[in-house]
Amino acid sequence: MTEQNTPLQGLRFLDLGRYQAGPRCALMFARMGAEVIKIETPAGDESRRNGPRVRGQSAYWVQYNSGKKSLSVNLRTDEGKEVLRDLVKVSDFFLQNFRPGTIEVMGFGYEELKKLNPRIIMINVSAYGQYGPYKDRVGFDPIGQAMGGLMSLTGFPDDPPIRTYFPLIDRITALHATIGALAALRERENSGLGQAIDVCLADTGFTTNEIPISAYLGSGYEQPREGNGKGLGGTYQTADGWIIIAANNDAMWGRICEAMDKPEWQEDSRFKTRDDRLENNEAIEAELSEWFSTRTTKAASDQLSSFSVPCSPVNTVAQAAVEPHLTEREIMMEVPDPVAGKMWVAGKMIKFDRTPMVVGPTPVIGEHTNEVLSDILGYDDAKVRSLHDSEIVRSTDASDAAAD
Repeated sequence: MTEQNTPLQGLRFLDLGRYQAGPRCALMFARMGAEVIKIETPAGDESRRNGPRVRGQSAYWVQYNSGKKSLSVNLRTDEGKEVLRDLVKVSDFFLQNFRPGTIEVMGFGYEELKKLNPRIIMINVSAYGQYGPYKDRVGFDPIGQAMGGLMSLTGFPDDPPIRTYFPLIDRITALHATIGALAALRERENSGLGQAIDVCLADTGFTTNEIPISAYLGSGYEQPREGNGKGLGGTYQTADGWIIIAANNDAMWGRICEAMDKPEWQEDSRFKTRDDRLENNEAIEAELSEWFSTRTTKAASDQLSSFSVPCSPVNTVAQAAVEPHLTEREIMMEVPDPVAGKMWVAGKMIKFDRTPMVVGPTPVIGEHTNEVLSDILGYDDAKVRSLHDSEIVRSTDASDAAAD
């Protein structure tokens, strides 16, 4: 069997990330074929213990670490640090998301890394950045949502501030890190040198709210809350569920009128332009609500879609999980798992026509420790045994995972 060509084949990525934003960036590299080595303590990454669990396996851990290798090493020891230093010399990327200053105390700040390997690209992910007024503070995804003003605009006018359930800020920060790292890789082809990248949750929070912030800074206009939208950009209750439409422009209005068999709406002076429709929103809401209430979600969706009106059922998790789009486009894929037997993981979110993404199983703690030490670093058997005997490193066979 020939080895599959992948977009980032031949690149090595050291992942010291924790939680979501950092590991999700590393996951993107793993999906694109880079060799991603997760650096874990002998006790294992704490995310392994996060719920929910599927047959003993953490669904949280699996989503952010499938397809990676695991090196379990004690970085609190000089010997463990020496292992990591040796790895830096033969790697392309080094990702960490400790609080700013911590990685320098550990001896792996960028000034030290580039002495070991001038071509190394360091990816720093944090709550508030490597510099700035709040750099020493800790934070997680909701901090970015709150600080950037996103929570103040989420929900209905009389609601308290509301955060999104899923980690929006973590995900976008991970993409910023991925894009920045790939750009640094491209620049390295010209300069021959790596560089350090700085992305943070707070920056992402502000950029997600960039249009309202720009409007306020320019004119003092404060965007009000709109709930799920209104008029032709809102949610409506059907006979058996909910549906959302996104059809605010004039062309879409014409399609709505045709789909709902309401040609008279197009001639109604209250609905002629987008501004007219916004001004007479209550009238439109009443008409749309009545139309949707007499139809099932599927019937309404099929009818609107046949006229190219953007719409979608508002799925529950259970409904989303059985959408044919999910499996036909390999957005979620079932892979072997050493603990659960099989697990569904995030799949091929980018479709390459020649060099496809790869989706692999999740490693057990230290599953690839011996491979990294012997095959990548070239340590002899005596040195590997010494590191094990001194409990500097840990190795676990995947077959022992269920008992671990």
